[in-house]
Amino acid sequence: MSNELKIDWSREKPRGFWDPSRKLLKSIREYQHYKKQNTILSILLSKRCVLRHLFWSVITGADIPLNCKIGGGLLIPHPNGIVIHCDSVIGVNCLIHQQVTIGVKRGSDKPPILEGHVDIGAGAKIIGPILIERNALIGANSVVVKNVPAGSIVAGIPAKVIGSTREAKV
Repeated sequence: MSNELKIDWSREKPRGFWDPSRKLLKSIREYQHYKKQNTILSILLSKRCVLRHLFWSVITGADIPLNCKIGGGLLIPHPNGIVIHCDSVIGVNCLIHQQVTIGVKRGSDKPPILEGHVDIGAGAKIIGPILIERNALIGANSVVVKNVPAGSIVAGIPAKVIGSTREAKV
């Protein structure tokens, strides 16, 4: 497996009793795990996950649906105000800061797709049926409405490519 695709699960491991963003992710992961099974115990445990998800969603102020497709290693340092569309796809080892919205645009039901190692700055909005390729960096408060090439740094309203990351040159 290439280094690019390795999931860093340590990014999601709760670091203490009170670690809201990681506990929120844990409730989502556990829910998805139990929903794949078809036993009475897994049904009961998935209901418990729903309650935990609700609790941590209220605590964090984040709106991340239980059925969202999230790759491993997602890091959310400050989950306040994060909104993610239920059909969005988030790749491995992504970083999402506070007040980020990932959703559909009016007149379309197709959400954004984020490949692996995408870093999203605080307050950024990623809207519409677009692809954010691997190793991209989205600047704070940017509004992204077009595809972002691999290894690009984008910023602005609307977001434009302003540079490239070191990973793009490797």
